[in-house]
Amino acid sequence: MLSFVGLGLFDERSITLRGRDVLQTADSAFAEWYTSKLAGADLDTLEAFHDITIEMCDRAGVEQHPEPILNAADDGEAVFLTAGDTMISTTHVDLRLRAHEQGIDTQVIHGTTAQTAASSLTGLQNYRFGKATTLPFAETHGGVPDSVIETIADNRERDLHTLVYLDIDGETERFMSGDTAAGLLADHLDMVGVVVGQAGSPDPTVRAGSLTALAEESFGPPLHLLIIPGDLHPLERDALEVLGGL
Repeated sequence: MLSFVGLGLFDERSITLRGRDVLQTADSAFAEWYTSKLAGADLDTLEAFHDITIEMCDRAGVEQHPEPILNAADDGEAVFLTAGDTMISTTHVDLRLRAHEQGIDTQVIHGTTAQTAASSLTGLQNYRFGKATTLPFAETHGGVPDSVIETIADNRERDLHTLVYLDIDGETERFMSGDTAAGLLADHLDMVGVVVGQAGSPDPTVRAGSLTALAEESFGPPLHLLIIPGDLHPLERDALEVLGGL
């Protein structure tokens, strides 16, 4: 059996009870930090809290050479871990399909995701979010990719909000901040944005304002998200005024 377990948003306690039960009875556990990571817990903390050894995998070890994971699942109970939910904004469907091709049973134990936190923390209505996009580090694409601007424009034309995931380099522990993201987009867009920081922590950050203003602020430690709202419903505007200081 290969169980895909989402660790949730912030630290070792963000996992669901069902996820913890599955992890504690597993014969082996694997994890990846390259799509996201827990900002409030490192690998040693996770291993100590759950009393299990976790093998950290790089991208190649999951997407190109997953044999150790699949062999462990074929021989016993294996768990594959990611921050958030293992099937939201990741590529792990491929790993699940490979398991099925080898006759290995799988299950998904969901975790809380940035996708839901973005709505819950800001008061923006979940059903009004359109296609999400990812903003890469500027040097990666020579600036803001056209696809990011086009996604935001398409969503706003349909009166929808845009969730902008911010780039992560898991190998170097580098995380794009909300002010950096706002500054990059402010060169192309003149509109309101919302930065969410430390989602899932006891004291998350929510700040709404013009992209130019947000680019001059600091939002604390990672991880950060940026939201570009569409036209606001009166209740959404009230929420951003109260919760985000708009």
